[in-house]
Formats: sequence, structure tokens, C-alpha cells
Amino acid sequence: MEYWVWLIALGILLLAEAATAQLVTIWFAAGAVAALIASVCDAPLWLQLTLFVVVSAVSLAATRPLVKKMNRKAKTATNADRVLGETAIVTEDIDNVLGKGKVNVGSVPWTARSADGGTIPAGVSVRVEKIEGVKLIVLPIEG
Repeated sequence: MEYWVWLIALGILLLAEAATAQLVTIWFAAGAVAALIASVCDAPLWLQLTLFVVVSAVSLAATRPLVKKMNRKAKTATNADRVLGETAIVTEDIDNVLGKGKVNVGSVPWTARSADGGTIPAGVSVRVEKIEGVKLIVLPIEG
């Protein structure tokens, strides 16, 4: 008579799955189906519970990496992110203390600050390390 319990559990798990945007309870629903089948075949309660746990764990272990891979979104660089790692030319001396400095990346002017806090004179080639707000954080290129 335990099949009613498994049938109710299956219904609740499927409703919970339908109410969420991601796979959350589907593995436990598979375990409930296995336990329901065992219950209908008059298997003892310990076997039903064991089947529920084992089938849930196996289905979770088998499909979770695939689901995570399918849900992984590729990071798309924005226009600003595309300058990271690029070479720029200092067009106005960079001085963090005075809060001034400009560089050109390609033909686009940017406000810049030195990553190490030192001053960088105009005309020096620098590499863009990161972006903070609308300022590029740069380091001089050696050589």
C-alpha cells in the first residue's frame, strides 16, 4: 500500500520541478518512480527506500555535469572589456596623485591611472591591466 506514498511524492516532486526554471528535483522524481515500481511489485519498504536513494543518486551523478555544461553561459566581452591586455600610448602624463593622465587605445582616448602608482610620461607604451569605472589602469611595457 506504500505505492500511494510514492505516487504522492512523485507528484510533489514533479510539481516542484515544473515550478522552477532549473532542474532541481527531477533526479528525486526518477528515484520515486523506481520506488513506486518496487512498491507495486510488493517489494519490502527497505528495498523501496534503497531504490529511491540509489536511483536518485545515480541519476544525479550521471546527468548533473551535463546539465551544468549546458547551462554554462559564455562570457561575452563588452566594448570596454575588449581593451584589456591591449597596448596603449600615453597622450598626457599619468600621475595618480594629481588625478590626471590619458591614453589612446587604437584611436580611442581614455582617462588612465598607473597600476603601480608611479608616474608615466607622455609617449610611453603601456598595457591595459584592468578597468575601474571609466578609467584604464595601465602599466608601462618594458623595453
